[in-house]
Amino acid sequence: MKGNEAIGEGAVRAGCRYFFGYPITPQSELTHYLARRLPEVGGLYLQAESEVASINMVYGAAGAGARVMTSSSGPGISLMQEGLSVIAGAELPCVIVNMMRGGPGLGNIAPSQADYFQATKGGGHGDYHLIVLAPNSVQEIFDMTGKAFDLADCYRNPVMVMADGIMAQMMEPVELKDEDRFEIPPRPWAASGMLDHPGKNLINSCYVVPEEMEEVNIKLKEKYTKIIREEQECEGYLLEDAEIVLVAFGTASRICRAVVEKARLLGIPAGLIRPITLWPFPADFVAGNTGNAKCFLTVEMNMGQMVEDVKLAVNGKAPVFHYGRMGGMVPVAKDILQEVQKLYNGGVVK
Repeated sequence: MKGNEAIGEGAVRAGCRYFFGYPITPQSELTHYLARRLPEVGGLYLQAESEVASINMVYGAAGAGARVMTSSSGPGISLMQEGLSVIAGAELPCVIVNMMRGGPGLGNIAPSQADYFQATKGGGHGDYHLIVLAPNSVQEIFDMTGKAFDLADCYRNPVMVMADGIMAQMMEPVELKDEDRFEIPPRPWAASGMLDHPGKNLINSCYVVPEEMEEVNIKLKEKYTKIIREEQECEGYLLEDAEIVLVAFGTASRICRAVVEKARLLGIPAGLIRPITLWPFPADFVAGNTGNAKCFLTVEMNMGQMVEDVKLAVNGKAPVFHYGRMGGMVPVAKDILQEVQKLYNGGVVK
């Protein structure tokens, strides 16, 4: 399957029955897929007039208790930021897909990872966080889409699945799990017209009294602290004796895995950390691998965004460097390997 198609099928099999969105390259195949697939399972696909409209439709459906998602790429995700802040403030579960492309501005349709800050630092207003997942294969795209809905329900929080144009368009074998394998938990908080429960539920993120707004923020902060403690996820590769540790996610991590193997053939003890959750960032795992490491090298398809989180996790125990390509350019393995060789032969590791 294509990556975009895998997300669509993963959402359907996770119990998602509502999609509101707007086509934009490089994720348009996802909207095409769900336009056909959702009616087959009694669901609804609706192409909104804009990304602003689509995220607010997501807000309404999530508030009514539906499993719902939207998807876009950089410019469209930018338009959704106010809606995402409102959804986070109202503590509603939903899934957002961002297939990143080159920017800023309208940019181009080439793959990029330059939306890292937007996703992990909160692109909208106020104190809030999205849970952000970063798959690096089509199989993971399928699996993580289902996991995203589970996490959204568990924490009543929006979850973003973030990949790039390469992963959206590439095709790989996918093992499809059984339909409806994810149990949808009860939603006693939903504004369901009091059909399923007594009393009155209000979906709201507007608190005019500052003391009340602070109470909401304190509650959100406690939730985010729990997420940071329990949901950090990453993958390590050849870290036991690694003196140069590469850190990369998504497409860049696939390239870096090959670089690590080539470096080993040259006698350079390199390893790889691949963050799977970008928020919460797997800081504990990174910090736990600073013992042997003489330096860290983040490889990103941007000007250096995740490097800040790596530096915070390393906490000065080793120097942290960055290598990246921008504007839709993809790092090449031989160029990354040259950077590794420079660090190793230039005295940084010694």
